[in-house]
Amino acid sequence: QVQLAEFGGGSVQTGGSLTLSCAASRRPLRNYAMGWFRQAPGKEREFVAGISVNGGSTDYADSVKGRFTISRDDANNTVFLQMNSLKPEDTAVYYCAKNRAAQATMRAEGYDYWGQGTQVTVSS
Repeated sequence: QVQLAEFGGGSVQTGGSLTLSCAASRRPLRNYAMGWFRQAPGKEREFVAGISVNGGSTDYADSVKGRFTISRDDANNTVFLQMNSLKPEDTAVYYCAKNRAAQATMRAEGYDYWGQGTQVTVSS
């Protein structure tokens, strides 16, 4: 089993920045792709960003391209999501997830372990 815990959420104003981190325990993450998803009130969970093994490739939702950056530190079993130029529509609970395979996917079905989530609130 893998336990994932997200850190770094909070409240910021439009245009601000936050960095989320996801720490894993019980199993190394280096052999798996990782992803970030988010869920806003009344909406379905949506893919935000994914990173493959060794950081060889990354994918982003169109809504965050150019503003968010996903990265990983396998030595410390941690994944990050740097979020810049935040907008009110980025307000959501953000979840870290471990993929079943080495290549990141946008579909939630491809991920088998999830963190509890961290709230990000962007005010105008």
